[in-house]
Amino acid sequence: MSDAVKRALQSPFVGIAILGTLTAALYFNSPLKLNLGSTFSSFNFNSLLQRPQRLFTAEALALYNGTDESLPILLGILGSVFDVTKGRSHYGVGGGYNHFAGRDASRAFVSGNFTGDGLTDSVRGLSTTEVKSIVEWRDFYFRTYTFVGKLVGPYYDEHGNPTKSLKGVEAKAARGKQLEEKQKKEEAKQTSCNSRWSQDEGGEVWCDDGFPRLVQRPMEIALTGKMSRRCACFKEEQLGQPGLEVYKDCDYLAKSCRV
Repeated sequence: MSDAVKRALQSPFVGIAILGTLTAALYFNSPLKLNLGSTFSSFNFNSLLQRPQRLFTAEALALYNGTDESLPILLGILGSVFDVTKGRSHYGVGGGYNHFAGRDASRAFVSGNFTGDGLTDSVRGLSTTEVKSIVEWRDFYFRTYTFVGKLVGPYYDEHGNPTKSLKGVEAKAARGKQLEEKQKKEEAKQTSCNSRWSQDEGGEVWCDDGFPRLVQRPMEIALTGKMSRRCACFKEEQLGQPGLEVYKDCDYLAKSCRV
């Protein structure tokens, strides 16, 4: 490979159509013709996924981990592979996100575990909210970096077709989005408390109109697998409703409570 081609491949303008062709022929060693430039003008993710792209094995993807500066830096998330070379300062050796380079570490995007078993593509056991967050991270990479192929494994088969696992992940994320929107609408019906906290005085909640009460957030179980509560303001005639809890050491008709 000539020095000129190498410099072209490392250029931030690889989206230009002619360099996209060089990229497909030379640094991916693939006969497929990739129109990489089109990814910058369209965010139709499904359309991108349906175009011919290189299929990577885990072993092949590992070569693009930033240690060889003559190669691009690639990462996978939910089986989609992206060229993140333009972020070399972050994804290259010594960069804060280098642990994502050369692999699919989907789980680490929400777990924060960047060592050992944490750097895995498995999302088994994650909550609906966490799965939704990973899908949103994948969408961020589609918008920000160049999609270059698919990783054969849990999410794409040897023909590049999405697996049941990927469809299940995307369905769970879509369900999470619906639940969050429904929760937001329900909670908007009852004004949330004002709140503040300082190291010297601790926390305080208060209501401009009504009285602060702790109330369950029923959709949290489906979203996060855990129960949680929020502070909402209720008028005096509403205080007899079931499920409302007065803050500890707070008067029944107090408009503010220490927490």
